[in-house]
Amino acid sequence: MRIRDLINYLALGLLLSALSLVSFAARVEAQTRNTNNVQETDDKVKVDTYTRFVDNRKTNPQAAYDAAREYLRLYPKDDDQYTKYLKDWVASYDRDQRKQQLPELIYNAKNFPLAFSVGKQVLAEDPDNVKAFIDLGYAGYLASTAKNESFNVEAMAYAKKAIQLVESGKTPDTWAPFKGRDDALAHLYYTVGFLDLKPAPNAAIEPLIKGVQFDSDIRKTPSAYYFLAAAYEAGPYKKMSDDFQKTFGGKPETPESKLALDKLNEVIDRIIDAYARAIAAAGNDPQNAQNKKTWLERVTVLYKFRHQDSDAGLNELVAGALTKPLPPKPN
Repeated sequence: MRIRDLINYLALGLLLSALSLVSFAARVEAQTRNTNNVQETDDKVKVDTYTRFVDNRKTNPQAAYDAAREYLRLYPKDDDQYTKYLKDWVASYDRDQRKQQLPELIYNAKNFPLAFSVGKQVLAEDPDNVKAFIDLGYAGYLASTAKNESFNVEAMAYAKKAIQLVESGKTPDTWAPFKGRDDALAHLYYTVGFLDLKPAPNAAIEPLIKGVQFDSDIRKTPSAYYFLAAAYEAGPYKKMSDDFQKTFGGKPETPESKLALDKLNEVIDRIIDAYARAIAAAGNDPQNAQNKKTWLERVTVLYKFRHQDSDAGLNELVAGALTKPLPPKPN
């Protein structure tokens, strides 16, 4: 007999026996698979509390939960079949409640400390819960943008695990609040790139590039391209520029210096491309107006550096930026 069938069987037997109360004397009959013993009690409170649990178990789980908790509080030393059943039912109810509570804490209440605490319990009880990994991963981005970076490392691990599970074919019961698999992956890669931007900008480049490859709103999000430009600048550009100045600065051109400069210019071109995409994605949205102005100023400097101090063609580059494939990270 399956556990669920056994639970239903026990509950039915207890309900029928509860209905056989005579005056204040109570008899609760529980017929199990392995015994025909009958438990008798004159404790009306015990019978009434258990009956309230049984009556509400299917139609009003919260009321049933309250009754079960009250029963266990009143009779903490009992170790019979009734108590064991109630303990199992309460534990199962608590697990389900935590799973339902987690996305509410993240996306609506934005209570990230409690969300990560509850999330740890959910994953301890259900280590393959794809939905929890997705939600906790993206929660790192939401918390960080809300000026709480204390969960960055933890969320990064969750996001990477979520990506691994989803790309291996695992699916959650629901993709909400995302539109589907691709939208969830886009947001997760975007999260990984964002969380890596400060501590490891070079590592942030690949996930940011992957994030905008999916058919998702991330592809149209200006910040995704701005973060990519910032990752290029803080990562490979800074290192290559510093190395170039130390090794070749103020010296005559050599084949080695020319090769190094070509590689540096390739990274600058990636930065220009990313800024152009950010500006194009910003469009005429007033919320992005100030950012767009800042990005345009920065890309103009870089573009002129690469085009003999001329900005000719820059407007055309921005206008067509989003119609072209995103260039990969240089080797």
